[in-house]
Amino acid sequence: MFADRTNWNLKANPLSEALATHRASGKPLLDLTASNPTECGFDYESRGILQALANPAILAYDPDPRGLLGARQAVAGYYVARDAEVPVDSIILTTSTSEAYAFVFRALCNPGDEILIPEPSYPLFAFLADIQDVKLVRYPLDYDYGWQINFHALQQGITPRTRGVIVVHPNNPTGHFSTPGELEKLNAICSARNLAVIADEVFLDFALEAGRAPFTFAQNAAALTFTMSGLSKISGLPQMKAAWLITSGPEQRKSQALARLEIIADTYLSMNAPVQWAFPALLEQRHSFQPQLLARVRKNLAELDRELATQKYCARLAVEAGWYAVLRVPATRSDEELAIELLTRKNVYVHPGHFYDFPSDGFLVLSLITGEEEFAKGLELLVEMF
Repeated sequence: MFADRTNWNLKANPLSEALATHRASGKPLLDLTASNPTECGFDYESRGILQALANPAILAYDPDPRGLLGARQAVAGYYVARDAEVPVDSIILTTSTSEAYAFVFRALCNPGDEILIPEPSYPLFAFLADIQDVKLVRYPLDYDYGWQINFHALQQGITPRTRGVIVVHPNNPTGHFSTPGELEKLNAICSARNLAVIADEVFLDFALEAGRAPFTFAQNAAALTFTMSGLSKISGLPQMKAAWLITSGPEQRKSQALARLEIIADTYLSMNAPVQWAFPALLEQRHSFQPQLLARVRKNLAELDRELATQKYCARLAVEAGWYAVLRVPATRSDEELAIELLTRKNVYVHPGHFYDFPSDGFLVLSLITGEEEFAKGLELLVEMF
C-alpha cells in the first residue's frame, strides 16, 4: 500500500527508548544535545518580531514564485554585508533548507541518480534523499589537526549517475570551513564532470574566531552552484520557516537551472505571505541574536577545554564554527552504548557519533548552546565516566 521510498525502520533506536524511559521516570536530565535556540534562554526582540508580523500588507495575496521582492532584497543585502554580490533574481525563497534541498534534487536528479555527501554530516540527508528518490554516496572528511575533504575518495565516488556534490560550510557537526583551496579543487572536479556544487551555509555566521569572515559559495561562478541558508540558524528563528536558495555559476547553466527551479517553486508557492513581509525585520534580528549565541558557545567551549584538561582519556577535536563540539573518547564500547550508560548512570544526554555518520566508534557530539550551568554540570559528570 505504501511507497518503497518511505519503507523506513520506524522502530525507536535503543538510545531513544532509553531517553523516553528516563523522561517518564521523572529523573533529572542534563541535556547536552540542545538544538532549538528558542528554548535555550536567549533574549529576542519580541516587540520587533511581533510588529513585523502585523504588517497590513499580509491581507493581500500577490504570489511570486521566487518570493516577494522585498524579502529577496533583504537576502541580497545580507550578502552585501559579507562583501558578496548576489543578484536578487538568483534568489528563491523556501520554507526551509530541507525544502531547498528538495528543489535542487528535483531539478538535478532522475530517480536513482546520485549525490555525493560528506561523512560525517547531518543525519537528515538520508531522509531527504529517500523522499526524492535520490541515492547518496558518501565521501570522507579526514581529521589531522583539523578537517579536510578527501578529494581522492570524492573522485572515486563519482559515477555516470552522479549529479552533484554537497558541501556543508561550515560542516555540522565538525565545525570546519571549506578552504579556498578546497573550493578551487571542487570547482575543477565539478566543472569537468558537469556536476553541481550544493552548498549548505546555515552556520556561516558562527565563526568562533572573532573577526573571521569566511567566504560564501553564493557568488561561486566556476561551476553551477546552489547555496542555501535561512533564518532558523542565522536569526535563531526556526519557527518562522524562512530560508533561501541562491543559484550561481556559468551563465547558461545558471539560467537553465533558475528556469526549472522557478517552475518547481511556482508549483508549491510554499512560503506564507506574513513571513515574507516580515522577512527584512526577522533577518535583522541576527544582530541581537548572534552575539548572545557566540558568547555562550565560546564560554562553553572554554569550559569544555578546562574540564578535559583534568583527565587524559578524552579529547576535543578542532572546531572553527557552529554550535557543536566533537569529543574523541575511548572506543571500549559502541558510541550508543556509551551514550545510554551516560544517560542511565549520570543523567547526561549526548549524541553518539554514529548519529552523524562517523565511520567508527569513539566519538560523542555535544551542543555548545546548552545553558552554561547545565553544560558545566553535565561535562563534569561525563568526564567522571572515564
